[in-house]
Amino acid sequence: MERLQEIFSGYIGDGSSLVFTMLDFWLFFLLVMIVFSFLHKNTLVRSIYLTAISAFFFFKTSGLYVLLLAISVLINYYYGRRIYAAKSNLRRKWIIAFSALFNLLILGYFKYAYFFTDSFNQMFDTDFELVNHFAQMGNGFFGEGTFVEKIMLPVGVSFFTFQNISYTVDIYRKEIQPVKNFFHYSFFVTFFPQLVMGPIVRARDFIPQITKPFSLDASDFSWSVIQIVKGLAKKIVLGDFLLMQFINPVVEAHEDYPGFVSVLAMWAYSLHIYADFSGYTDIATGLSRLIGFRLKPNFNSPYKATSVADFWKRWHMSLGSWLKDYLYIPLGGNRTGSVGSYIAIVIIFTFLIFITQWYDLLYIYAGLTIVYLIGLATINDFKRYVHRDLNLIITMVVGGLWHGASENFVIWGAMNGCALLIYKYWKRISFYEESKWLVARAWKIFLTFNFITFTRIWFKLDEQRTTPFKEGLSDEAADALPFDMLHHIWNQFGFTWHMFTKVLETYQVVFWVMLAGFIIHWLPDKVKATYENGYTRMPMPLQVVSVAILIIIIYQFYGKGAPFVYLQF
Repeated sequence: MERLQEIFSGYIGDGSSLVFTMLDFWLFFLLVMIVFSFLHKNTLVRSIYLTAISAFFFFKTSGLYVLLLAISVLINYYYGRRIYAAKSNLRRKWIIAFSALFNLLILGYFKYAYFFTDSFNQMFDTDFELVNHFAQMGNGFFGEGTFVEKIMLPVGVSFFTFQNISYTVDIYRKEIQPVKNFFHYSFFVTFFPQLVMGPIVRARDFIPQITKPFSLDASDFSWSVIQIVKGLAKKIVLGDFLLMQFINPVVEAHEDYPGFVSVLAMWAYSLHIYADFSGYTDIATGLSRLIGFRLKPNFNSPYKATSVADFWKRWHMSLGSWLKDYLYIPLGGNRTGSVGSYIAIVIIFTFLIFITQWYDLLYIYAGLTIVYLIGLATINDFKRYVHRDLNLIITMVVGGLWHGASENFVIWGAMNGCALLIYKYWKRISFYEESKWLVARAWKIFLTFNFITFTRIWFKLDEQRTTPFKEGLSDEAADALPFDMLHHIWNQFGFTWHMFTKVLETYQVVFWVMLAGFIIHWLPDKVKATYENGYTRMPMPLQVVSVAILIIIIYQFYGKGAPFVYLQF
């Protein structure tokens, strides 16, 4: 009882309260389900109850930013109804424009205000300081100290903002009708299993389920348990164990190790970030099914990908489809472009040059411009490829920026965009693109995995801004960390068989865990389906015993749990 009182009193506000791997969350969820069992028959009461639970869940992670979530829900519900009721296309366009502007301002202010202010100061040698006027007004109204004057990033703001945008845009496109009841809409946006880390849920997929009766049969229950246990195993055994025992010690002091150890650490990091994020998604989908709702898959064995394009169809699929439907296609997709495409690409290229200070990029841009001009002059319908390439680069840079407000994420997004462009041209001339040989497939998987791992140096090293060992690190020094690691790998690779065996002996358990993780990941889907189906056919008492044993084994790896990576987005 005292533990429950602690859960429902006060808040931590740093994203560590009610984390899926903590006992507190499961006590919380058990209580939620007990009350839910009495309320689920009335769909409106169910929506009100789950909205209240979700708001409390958000409060426990982000404190008074729950007010921001409430305002966002209210405004977008209002805009959705106004768009649908508008009598003229011009009026609908104005309303959707205001709706998009409102949502982007929320995201831009709370996530990118410092980044864009610092970038502006760097580009134009100014010294502007950011002032949180909202906090000042709130403190003036509620009393000093109520709101922190430093702009903090609300947990999950990227996810619920994108859900709101997709809702209003789908109404504008006449793909869905607005939700009639406010609490049904608030439940859709705030549904707590996926509120803070996704996956990004589309209104057309989720809202029709809200008014359906609750349904959970034995098969659904067993499937949910499998997802939850699988998610916990990914997060604790693979994600956290590899991070704490190998990745962080190497990355934080990579200059103390031969360069090849940093390569091994980044291979481990690719496994870690997949296990961490897909583990959360597995738990979220399992919890959702227990409550009676189905979420679409967010991952499809991404390290089986045979190309960068294939990888981005398998990784964080809800974000990829969102960017495709609400950015790439509106820009013109692979068919046409617009003035906005050209303006955006000029801004992106200029921004990249100034924030990275890689002025040699000007030569690359000039060379690419000449190539495209020659193509336009000599190849029929080449303009379509130019537009496709521009729209693709814009989409990937925005996708990179969505992940974080720093130059490292812009670079990461741009590199992946360039890789996609190169692949689209390469596959037209590749002699092994359609090969069925196992060696060719293995080579493509190896090449794709290593490229993705290479780009994640910028992803991982951006986290070092906030780690204790780099406390007080300037933005300029933090931005230089990826290049420091690459320089060390290149110049101090230091691979010898003796050193390699010594590393294997030192981190023996780590490498066994890594090997097991990659083998399980690369197992054929039909093999994974076999053991999942085998579990669901087991008698319930045997299922309970099996899960209990697995949980005990999993938590043998539990140490100082690391926050979920995507909490920062």
